[in-house]
Amino acid sequence: MLNFQRKKSLINMSDIEKIKQLREATGAGFKDCNLAVKESGGNLDKAVEILRVKGVSKASKKMSRVAKEGVIATSGDENKISIIEVNCETDFVAKNDDFVSFTKELSELNNKNDSNVEKLNKSNMSNGQSVEDNLVSLIAKMGEKITIGKVKTFNQSGTKNFNYLHTVVKDNLSKLSVIVSLETADESEPIKSFGKQLSMHIAASNPLALSSDLIDKDVLQKEQDLVTEELKNSGKPDEIAQKISLGKMNKFKEDNSLLTQAWVMEPKKKVQDIVKDLNISSLKINDFYRIKIGE
Repeated sequence: MLNFQRKKSLINMSDIEKIKQLREATGAGFKDCNLAVKESGGNLDKAVEILRVKGVSKASKKMSRVAKEGVIATSGDENKISIIEVNCETDFVAKNDDFVSFTKELSELNNKNDSNVEKLNKSNMSNGQSVEDNLVSLIAKMGEKITIGKVKTFNQSGTKNFNYLHTVVKDNLSKLSVIVSLETADESEPIKSFGKQLSMHIAASNPLALSSDLIDKDVLQKEQDLVTEELKNSGKPDEIAQKISLGKMNKFKEDNSLLTQAWVMEPKKKVQDIVKDLNISSLKINDFYRIKIGE
């Protein structure tokens, strides 16, 4: 109580009211608001600007730190769907109400902007400030590095979109999210069920690409180098070693291509077999995207 009385004696009541208003408007701490009020001579508009500048300074210092926590936000419907990753340093901040509110609104804006990050950063949020400015303010308030990570939008005519959220934090925010685009005009329940199950399969099996010819060449080369190194000192004749190497690479491609993966719900069949069994003309898996926090 004595400490509080001393603090009050150093600050007149009108300043205390301004500090209170400034804290409510910006979310900044008492010390920062007190200094801003003094520096601005009691002008609240100027004080807000001072805090914003200080926030930029604080944010820039935090950007060298590692942010591997956060959430994935998913917005949209079967006609257009988007996914966005927002990273922070701790799971505590990822569950904070301010972080959650920012990310949910950001997700809707991302869907409107077709995952164009440049346009997204310049877009105004509900408080009239840009995404960039709101992000800087959030970093200053949370005291952690916060960044926008991977983004993706599916918005192609003649397709239907599906999604699956794993380890849901709140509403449309999760630790892992998958979106899937199916090329079809069919609106039957079997299609809806398959779309949901396929999203779940991708979440569990983490394919690298739709088919083997679409796997990144650098990934294939890295795997080939590992196989070659493994067989180098095996003592097997070159001809046999080459056959083993070819077999291992074919197995790698099969296991990491969505169409040739074992279907999680029925492992004796491959994903492409399930598509065929549905017997729906023109049905095709058009695209998919999977994001997991920490990967």
